[in-house]
Amino acid sequence: MENLTTPPAWTRVTNSSLEPGGTDDNPYKCVFDEDFKYVLLPVSYGIVCVVGLFLNLLALYAFIFRIKTWNASTTYMFNLAISDTLYVVSLPLLVYYYAMGDNWPFSAGLCKLVRFLFYTNLYCSILFLLCISIHRFLGICYPLKSLRWGHVRHARKVSVAVWLVTVVCQCPVLFFVTTSAKGDAITCHDTSSKELFGQFVIYSSVMLVLLFCIPFLVIIVCYCLMARRLLQPTRGISRLSRSKKKSVKMIIIVLVVFIVCFLPFHVTRTLYYSFRSWDLSCQTLNAINLAYKVTRPLASTNSCLDPILYFLAGQRFMRFAGNKVPWKPQNEVALGMVPNSHLGTSSDTDTQLSKDLKS
Repeated sequence: MENLTTPPAWTRVTNSSLEPGGTDDNPYKCVFDEDFKYVLLPVSYGIVCVVGLFLNLLALYAFIFRIKTWNASTTYMFNLAISDTLYVVSLPLLVYYYAMGDNWPFSAGLCKLVRFLFYTNLYCSILFLLCISIHRFLGICYPLKSLRWGHVRHARKVSVAVWLVTVVCQCPVLFFVTTSAKGDAITCHDTSSKELFGQFVIYSSVMLVLLFCIPFLVIIVCYCLMARRLLQPTRGISRLSRSKKKSVKMIIIVLVVFIVCFLPFHVTRTLYYSFRSWDLSCQTLNAINLAYKVTRPLASTNSCLDPILYFLAGQRFMRFAGNKVPWKPQNEVALGMVPNSHLGTSSDTDTQLSKDLKS
C-alpha cells in the first residue's frame, strides 16, 4: 500500500524555484521538484544555440557581402540578426548551467550578463519586428509617406534608438540578477534577491507594458489594416496578385511567430511572478511554474525563426552564386511594402527580380 505520508513528487524540494533569493528560510508553502528542466532547458537551449548561430551567421554574411544596396527593411533585419547572434553565443553557458543541475561555476558578473543578453535580445527582437511592421504598413497603406519616412537614413536612426532604449531599459537587470550559494552549488537566478523581489516585479511589469504590450497592439493594428488593404479587390482583377499573396502570408507568419515565441512567455512569466506571493493551492502554483519553465525555451526560438523570416520575406540568401544582389524597389514589391501601381505590374516585377537574383 502506498505510503500516504510521503508528499507528492512535485512538492519535494530539490530546487527552490519559487524562492527568489535561494535562501533556506523559504517564505512560501510550496517548492517543486524540477528535474524535468535539467533535460528540457539544456536540450532546447543547445538546439537554439547551434541552429540559431548557423542561421544568423548565414544571414549576416548575406547582409554584409551579398546585398549591395540596403533599404530601411534591410537595416532593421540586419540589426535583428546582430541581436540574435549576441544572444545565441551566450547560450552555451546556460546549457552547461542547467545540465549541471543549477550549478553556476562562473562569476556573478557573467550570470548578470547572460540574463541581460536574454532580455535585451527578447525586446530588441520585439522592437525591430515593430519597426519592420510599421515600415510595411506605411508602404502598403501610405506609399507616398513611406517614400520619405522609409528612407534608409531614418531607419539607421531608428535602429540606434531601439538599441539605446532597450539597453537602458534592461540595465536594471544587471542590478537585480544575483547568485546565491545553496549547499555546494551556486544558483544563477533570473530574478533578484528576496529583499528586492517586490521591486523586481514592479520593474518587470513596467517592461511588460512598454516593451511587449504596446508594440504587440501596434503590430496587430498595423497588420489588420494591411490585410484589409491587401484583400481589397483590384479594379479589373478578380484574384489577388502574386505580391499581395506574399504579403498576406508574411503577415500571418509574423503574427504566428510573435504569438508562439513572445506571448506565452510573457503571460506565464507575469502569472509566475504574481502567484509566488499569493495564497494559492500547491497544484495551481505547480502548474504555472511548469508552464513558465516550458515557455522559456519558446522565447529563445525567435533567434532561429527570425532568419527564416528573412528568407520568406524575399531575401534569397541561399542563392550565393553570382554577383551581389542589389536591393531594388522590385524587392520591396515582393515584400508587399510598395504597391504594384507605383512600380509596374507584379509579373514584370517578378521577372525583373528573377533576373536580378540570377545575375
